[in-house]
Amino acid sequence: MKHNILIVAAHPDDEILGCGGTVARLIKEGHAAYTLLLGEGVTSRDEERDPKKRGKEINSLRNQAQQANAALGVKEVFIHSFPDNRFDTVPLLDIVKVIEKTKEKVKPALVFTHYANDLNIDHRITCAAVLTATRPVLDETVKEIYSFEVPSSTEWNYPLSFSPNVYFDISQTIDVKLQAIKQYVSEIKEPPHPRSQEGVELNARMWGMKVGLGYAEAFTCVRRLA
Repeated sequence: MKHNILIVAAHPDDEILGCGGTVARLIKEGHAAYTLLLGEGVTSRDEERDPKKRGKEINSLRNQAQQANAALGVKEVFIHSFPDNRFDTVPLLDIVKVIEKTKEKVKPALVFTHYANDLNIDHRITCAAVLTATRPVLDETVKEIYSFEVPSSTEWNYPLSFSPNVYFDISQTIDVKLQAIKQYVSEIKEPPHPRSQEGVELNARMWGMKVGLGYAEAFTCVRRLA
């Protein structure tokens, strides 16, 4: 059976880093994927938030997000402007409502989102908002929720608690993931940074080696209704 998939990510590039290879694989298998990006991803770089000052960068990052998701085969990208690394200044309900609105349009069966104990505050709040927006009540379309890691964030928390129990084989789509992340020209770093092209590939190879695969992405299964 073919399903609709929704990625809910805090910032542009989180979606590719976290589950780009898996979503590319699922799209190749005939599923339809959509991406919801909650934050603008830029203004935390200034001492005081000023979206107008960073307007060109925000627009550029949005364009990069569209190109990156197109490389995966994502059908549509929904982008919002919650303040970067300041989600804790926004009522949780406001974020939940955005997720609910997108969920009603997409009607996903599978959701990929952030890990609850990530270092980044926006990632943690995104996970909480997703769980709130997808409570398992009668007629809820979401049957599976998976949390992903984001290199240079998840593994930098202490104590490290990301303990995956689901692995997707992305040996046939690692090249697609790398091509997608390459579109984020303003976000990609140089080695040995975990968010470099080399770092992304090595991370996928590491997870693959742990479970006897060429390349893999790792997740924690938050909920699965069979």
